[in-house]
Amino acid sequence: MNVPQLNIGNLSAKLPIIQGGMGVRVSLAPLAAAVANEGGIGTISSIGLADVKLSGANFLRNSLEALRKEIRLAQSITQGHLAVNVMGVTCNAYDLVRTAVEEGIEMIAFGAGLPLKLPALVEDPDVNLVPIISSPRAASLILRTWHKKYNRSVSAFILEGPLAGGHLGFSTEQLQHPEQFTHEILLPELLLAVKPFEDIYGKKIPVIAAGGIFSGFDIARMLQLGASGVQMGTRFVCTEECSVSSEFKQAYLDAKEEDIIIVKSPVGMPGRAIRNRFIRSVENREKGRIKCAFRCLSACKIENARYCIAEALLNSYSGDVDRGLIFCGQNASRIKHIVTVKRLMDELVIELEQNLTSKTQHQEMTQAYQQVSL
Repeated sequence: MNVPQLNIGNLSAKLPIIQGGMGVRVSLAPLAAAVANEGGIGTISSIGLADVKLSGANFLRNSLEALRKEIRLAQSITQGHLAVNVMGVTCNAYDLVRTAVEEGIEMIAFGAGLPLKLPALVEDPDVNLVPIISSPRAASLILRTWHKKYNRSVSAFILEGPLAGGHLGFSTEQLQHPEQFTHEILLPELLLAVKPFEDIYGKKIPVIAAGGIFSGFDIARMLQLGASGVQMGTRFVCTEECSVSSEFKQAYLDAKEEDIIIVKSPVGMPGRAIRNRFIRSVENREKGRIKCAFRCLSACKIENARYCIAEALLNSYSGDVDRGLIFCGQNASRIKHIVTVKRLMDELVIELEQNLTSKTQHQEMTQAYQQVSL
């Protein structure tokens, strides 16, 4: 069977695969460009790019310059499709959006906050605006608000389930029952929620499934459920093109299933990470004051924080994993080798082609997927 393309607004990718935007400095230009070169959509994360020697306004200003540098580097080594990921909780989120648009980025993936004012920042209809959400309710609120205030629809939604890595859009209590928030449950509800607005604007609103997508089998399963494509982050960490340290990648290779846990982030959101020496030290540490040199996250609870999340993520990126936080998806323990992006994409496509099934096989595939994922 032919693998379906992923169409988002005026953007048409050869493969229905988006590489997720992972901060801090996990998803940089080399990784995004490599994915784009293979027919997917490569995403640069705008989080944590600034020079750590700076602070305050200089830190925020430098983050814009660093984002421009990454975008231009990626554009110089690919003719494929590129996106920029922006977190709404960053203090300069809107400036990062403007910078990405100025540099000719085709797609903005906006998460960690409801982008209710995003159309006012990006008036160009050729720039695809893609909110990252974790519930149909959030999607409905965005759609209603954009329609009423801006007479505009979203270009697509990325539906991130509870098995994703990093910060999660679910409460700690909800994450204790991930079976209640599977794609099997949320995706059909989201497809129903977008349908009235597809009718209003006369165009499809693609839904991209994210969180826990590991194999071509998973991709095929999401397409069977009605998704137009998938977003994958964890699988791309252990690629040669990913810019993180070898120690960071080795932590993935060494991780066992029981090592992957939910942690409490200084941002006030739960996150999924590898329980390493740093996490154990945080668990045993009494509450103490930390100094913030960056002021990079508006949601950071500095008065209650046991560590600086920016510093902890940068430590892991640079190789000091014993003093670093290592975000990952639930399936990180399944990764056994470091490969090139090309090899990974080829493997995913082969698996996807093998598992693109007819409707008569749909029920059998559903049962098998549920056993594997849960």
